[in-house]
Amino acid sequence: MNISDNKATLSFSDGSPSVEFPIYKGTVGPDVIDIRKLYGGTGKFTYDPGFMSTASCNSSITYIDGDKGELQYRGYPIEQLAVNADFMETCYLLLNGELPTAQQKDAFVDTVTKHTMVHEQMQFFFRGFRRDAHPMSVLVGTVGALASFYHDSLDINDAKQREISAIRLIAKMPTLVAMAYKYSIGQPFMYPRNDLSYSANFMRMMFGNPCEEYKVNDVLVRALDRILILHADHEQNASTSTVRLAGSSGANPFACIAAGIACLWGPAHGGANEAALTMLKEIGSVDNIPAFIEKVKDKNSGVKLMGFGHRVYKNFDPRAKLMRETCHEVLEELGLQDDPLFKLAMELEKIALNDEYFVSRKLYPNVDFYSGIVQSALGIPVSLFTGIFAMARTIGWIAQWNEMIADPEQKIGRPRQLFVGATTRDVPPLKDRK
Repeated sequence: MNISDNKATLSFSDGSPSVEFPIYKGTVGPDVIDIRKLYGGTGKFTYDPGFMSTASCNSSITYIDGDKGELQYRGYPIEQLAVNADFMETCYLLLNGELPTAQQKDAFVDTVTKHTMVHEQMQFFFRGFRRDAHPMSVLVGTVGALASFYHDSLDINDAKQREISAIRLIAKMPTLVAMAYKYSIGQPFMYPRNDLSYSANFMRMMFGNPCEEYKVNDVLVRALDRILILHADHEQNASTSTVRLAGSSGANPFACIAAGIACLWGPAHGGANEAALTMLKEIGSVDNIPAFIEKVKDKNSGVKLMGFGHRVYKNFDPRAKLMRETCHEVLEELGLQDDPLFKLAMELEKIALNDEYFVSRKLYPNVDFYSGIVQSALGIPVSLFTGIFAMARTIGWIAQWNEMIADPEQKIGRPRQLFVGATTRDVPPLKDRK
């Protein structure tokens, strides 16, 4: 972060003296105006609901250019990472700033693999939930509960303990997500296996059972691995900001990640792929698409096209291009090209990409549209889609949390407000209240 030669001057029409603020330049992206002394110098705050024009931190992890449709982890374009790296390499990159050498990768994978088991008492936590509990509520509880088992890594000011916590969270999330699924369907939990890759291990814990050996399908494992890479981090989104805000109080990393999971559960954030698949099921068949499209175009209908467009990307979501390839690979591998639901999805995709109404508004299919289709094809239930998202995003959350804790400028988060309530008034006696 470099200070610019230019400065920003804020003037007032009420006669108050103008104030000057420094401007900082990042390596890429918009400059930022440092307004930390605004209140002390003027007695005024800024007003920015949703923080649409506010940089809450400086970070070297993820860069997004929504207008150009660019996403980079530590400077590496997502298009290259998704093709030339796997999820474990991506995790190492996000945590350490550089891609691992072959030797570093082997050591990292070995460490993560040997931490995938969860404490045996964790089974009793699951028994406290109803079988029909939403997996995200189960994950909020069980991930937060990890702090009960690992008192040896809760000192957030110790870099080594932060590293140990990061490894534990990355390693144990697939186990907990799979346990949440197994518990919901009444099947026995599957222990992780150290001879399988991260993604293959997860699929075995999800779909294997003690009665027969699980057969790993490399195409499907690679598809899951790509989902994890594409969802690993996404700059200062709602859940990441939640993790940082929780962490700013000094809360332990397990509590912070649980807070991120709770935020991700919201349908406007992590629930988007679930909403997209629900929409497809509501449309029902290819024959119903024209009528549905007309409703979407009618502003008074209240019908929305889920899985299309993005708040950040004003062009094509770069993750969607990669997920689209994976989607077609999986459907072909499983022979599902003619499945009614997937035919419906592909037809809706074709219409949206060619209809001037959607093209002019840049309502292109986003990563959630395709990832929902892929996960459904893999056999993952809709209720667990956001759990997969949480499993992927855990590395981003922990990398962002770790970066924040190590930042000497870090302070406890404390947004201010524009108060519009009642002014000071006296409490009348009960008999006089109307």
